[in-house]
Amino acid sequence: MKLKFFIFTFMCFFLTHAQENFIANDIRINRYVEGTLLAPRQKNIPLAIIINGSGPTDRNGNQMMMKNDSSKKLAEALSTHNIASFRYDKRILKAQKLETKEEDMRFGDFIEDAIAVLKKFKNDKQFTSIYIIGHSQGSLVGMVAAQNNADGFISIAGAGQPIDSVIVEQIGRQMPGLKESARESFNELRKKGKSKDFNPGLASLFKKSVQPFMASWMNYDPQQEIKKLTIPVLLVNGDQDLQVNLEEAKKLKAAQPRAKLVIIEDMNHIFRIIDKNDDIANQKSYNEPQLPISKELVTQISNFILN
Repeated sequence: MKLKFFIFTFMCFFLTHAQENFIANDIRINRYVEGTLLAPRQKNIPLAIIINGSGPTDRNGNQMMMKNDSSKKLAEALSTHNIASFRYDKRILKAQKLETKEEDMRFGDFIEDAIAVLKKFKNDKQFTSIYIIGHSQGSLVGMVAAQNNADGFISIAGAGQPIDSVIVEQIGRQMPGLKESARESFNELRKKGKSKDFNPGLASLFKKSVQPFMASWMNYDPQQEIKKLTIPVLLVNGDQDLQVNLEEAKKLKAAQPRAKLVIIEDMNHIFRIIDKNDDIANQKSYNEPQLPISKELVTQISNFILN
């Protein structure tokens, strides 16, 4: 009984002590953007704005059927290095409440949200600098937003070519028989703004309500956008990423030679360390929030921001 009481008392002390080191505040930027500012109690520190990947992703990096807390864990890890962070829910999560129709959404909306966050904190004197961290789809969003006076940009698992080319390559690896059809449909979408005669197997990609968003996304070329950055750039990818090939990071590096490229051994798309070529463990990790994120990722980002 005494041992149990000691363990309970120790854990309460540890949790209280840990919480004393930083402050978490929920902040509303505008009607579309709400998130969490996690800030160490020290003043005059850098701030990292974390932009999540595609889909209805919340500020912690989770979706309805997927919980891994990837962004939350990254924010908490950065706080131990005296780096504040702001992470926010994707606009798509508010679409229903705001009565926004799927067919009315555009890729540029995400960029506007990121710029709004950047402007909110840019003149906050408690932060010495502001870095943007974009993950997956958030890499391209952040890349464009960072052109509005960010002090540095970090891409994690970002695409190095327009999204239609990325998807066609993915389809080629997973469903080779649909690759040519996908390419033709994307070409039609790019040329005419809509695609009508797509293969039924591609219906989720080319359903009518999604096509306007996809067409707007295709207009952005990551290699062209990253060339516009005159600030420090860090490119990070894991070699166990099932979603984004390492070649994507290399394309970004080629387009922006001044960028630092880091390939983290055994890291997957959501920052977990996975045994080589264990696809089952890799996929399971998307719903295992108890797994720690890569220490190397945190070290690389922290060193980049602080040095």
